[in-house]
Amino acid sequence: MPGADTPHRMWGGRFRQAPDAGLLEFISSFATDHRLLRWDIVASIAHVQMLGAAGIIPASDAAVIADGLRGILADTRAGRVRVEGPYEDVHSFIEAILYQRIGPVAGRMHTARSRNDQVATAFRLYVKEAIIRLVTHTVDLMDETVRRAAGAVEIILPGFTHLQHAQPVRLAHHLLAYVWMLNRDVDRLMDCYRRSNVLPLGSGAVAGVSYPVDRQRVAAALGFARISENSIDATGDRDFAVEVVAGAALLMVHLSRWSEELVLWASDEFGFIALADAVTTGSSLMPQKKNPDPVELIRGRAGRAIGAVAALLTTLKGLPAGYQRDLQEDKEIVFDSLDLVTAAVRAMQRFLTGVEFSATRMEDATRRGLLTATEVADYLARKGMPFREAHQAAGRVVQEALARGMPLWELPLEVYAGITPLFERDILEAVQLAAAVESKRAPGGTAKAAVEGQLDSARLQLETLRAWVRDADGRMADVAALAER
Repeated sequence: MPGADTPHRMWGGRFRQAPDAGLLEFISSFATDHRLLRWDIVASIAHVQMLGAAGIIPASDAAVIADGLRGILADTRAGRVRVEGPYEDVHSFIEAILYQRIGPVAGRMHTARSRNDQVATAFRLYVKEAIIRLVTHTVDLMDETVRRAAGAVEIILPGFTHLQHAQPVRLAHHLLAYVWMLNRDVDRLMDCYRRSNVLPLGSGAVAGVSYPVDRQRVAAALGFARISENSIDATGDRDFAVEVVAGAALLMVHLSRWSEELVLWASDEFGFIALADAVTTGSSLMPQKKNPDPVELIRGRAGRAIGAVAALLTTLKGLPAGYQRDLQEDKEIVFDSLDLVTAAVRAMQRFLTGVEFSATRMEDATRRGLLTATEVADYLARKGMPFREAHQAAGRVVQEALARGMPLWELPLEVYAGITPLFERDILEAVQLAAAVESKRAPGGTAKAAVEGQLDSARLQLETLRAWVRDADGRMADVAALAER
């Protein structure tokens, strides 16, 4: 047992000289991995309970160790023990406190495991919990967006491609586009959860362990769906970390795209939205300004989320199979990425509550362009003209409308008829905005019935996702209860 002034280390018997203090400080991960404390304690309790049940260590010692670990967690939560000091990592911190409290029996805790499989287990537990948290907030954002979409079915605005007026769409349809983006993000995160849900504990340092451990028991206690198949792969595998960071980065990219649009829509040039004071900030110089800072920062911070993927992949790319100390760098990358993206999702949801859509400005915008030109081509195609020829004729109609400075629905019928006799009076109805929108009745389109069908589908999907969150959250709560007194 180390003295009061000697940092606790989980190694050192073969060393005759003390490690260089500066280098020990350099290699320490305690400032980062202290966030694994709860899950490291939970995993250690499951491990020692298995050791006791299997007769690998005395059952009485297992009970003392488990109780001591629960006490450490309770005291750190209450602030009676500060998570700090000259420790190499959170694992040595926990072991040192345990030695101080229960004496040499604490040394049995590390039987049949290595820090390599120990940290991989705690890290996977952390990632699983973080995925559930991120999914929960993303579903909340989807729910808010569906709510706003339901109230915007009757509003029509220009749909854009290349940031140019393209075709008229319902605002609800436009908002639902982001719901389905977010739904794919959630699906990816849930898939990542599935691949994170593998227990590495019992793999030892690289070759497995030589004790009759019951890995299935530990997996069940810790809520893992299965155990790892190969000890070398289990200790060096960080695919799950890459996947969660990549999934979070893509989610952040979707938020960034949405943020860019909201910034544009809030400008005087668009005026599609007005922003409440609660979701904006002002200028230190210009009194008239209301700046959409939250979404600008979401857009700006997307670079950090994207960079995390490159950083983690670069860390991994030169490593042979098994554990290498380089893998210590994974946690700071993952922690920062998940913190960043989770905060951005929550910020976007709050920002949306302060967004007021301007139906008037959107409607005005639909009347400034030639949004229904495609309807002209479709009209002729329905009359039997090959679409490519119809497209050419519609282009000539556009030229005539531009020359006269009028929308397509105000262009005289004789102008249409002068281009092709296939045009009849009903063309003037077909190019109306409402008719154009309602013509898109195919599933996934912007007609009212199709949009209402989308809303129903989105609500059903939200129920499915909420059920997944409840189930996953309940399982994690049961695992965390191992450490409760």
